[in-house]
Amino acid sequence: MTDNALNLGLSALILIALGLSVMLGATALAPLDALLGLFGLSADPAITLIVQEIRWPRALAALAVGAALGLSGAALQGLLRNPLADPGVLGVSAAGALLATAALYCGVVAIAPWSLPIAAVLGALLATGLLAIAAIRTRAVVSLILIGVGLSSLCGALMALLMNTAPNPFSLSDMVNWMLGTVANRSSADLALAAPFLAIGALILWISRRGLSALTLGEEAAHGVGLDLSRARLAVVIGAGFAVGGAVSLAGAIGFVGLVAPHLVRPLVAHDPTRTLIPSAFLGALLLLVADIVVRVAPTDQELKLGVVAALIGAPAFVWIAAQRRSAHG
Repeated sequence: MTDNALNLGLSALILIALGLSVMLGATALAPLDALLGLFGLSADPAITLIVQEIRWPRALAALAVGAALGLSGAALQGLLRNPLADPGVLGVSAAGALLATAALYCGVVAIAPWSLPIAAVLGALLATGLLAIAAIRTRAVVSLILIGVGLSSLCGALMALLMNTAPNPFSLSDMVNWMLGTVANRSSADLALAAPFLAIGALILWISRRGLSALTLGEEAAHGVGLDLSRARLAVVIGAGFAVGGAVSLAGAIGFVGLVAPHLVRPLVAHDPTRTLIPSAFLGALLLLVADIVVRVAPTDQELKLGVVAALIGAPAFVWIAAQRRSAHG
């Protein structure tokens, strides 16, 4: 399959998922009503309100977060040459959520809303930088995964501590949302705050794509063809930190999307890290859009958190990928 055909196919599926996301919910809308409401042409102001202020921003948030996680996962896997690398598994998302939670806990976000994405990006950058240093110091894939799991566990424990000492129920509710992950109640203002960080991260990762292909030859060979390894690592670390931090500022900690999307795409692009980036972003967006639709239409008394659903699907996928990798090397 050519890259153009793959990207066009995924784009078409994303458009369908966006349409379903606008139509489906507690109150289902006919396709024409949803379209008219989206452009403010509906005769019923309630439909316009539902579509423009609730469903459309939520759908865009799911799309942006899924794309950022899919792109970051593909870039980290290319950098570390490890198909198990993922912002969620390696603790990058958890670190971003921890600093975002801390900003909520301290009340900084109420004074300066822009501090939330900045805190999330800083947390993601710190975690990604730590992992890059660990990847340089240790060649063992298992050691790197264990460091990531330990980092994720530590961040989870610190978030639990913050929730345990929350000053009031409202702060606790906000922190739970960031810990479990959700795109519910996202507004155009939330998207606008996160958009610059998402765009910067995606741009840096796209610019650094050539280095990922060179790294498949091995570090010595990559250096031999003129790649500045330190600069390449730093670019991917910063790009992934910005993209994941922006995603966390929108949806909290959502794991495994960055693991599953590149894994499904890689065989279709001849396992080329450069060619994996864009379709991984598209597939990540599609997966999270579909997951959010399932969350909204599921017959539950209380809406499930998006991060919980992603983990229920992604954790078995992680075990399966790890088992395949072990058998392939055994």
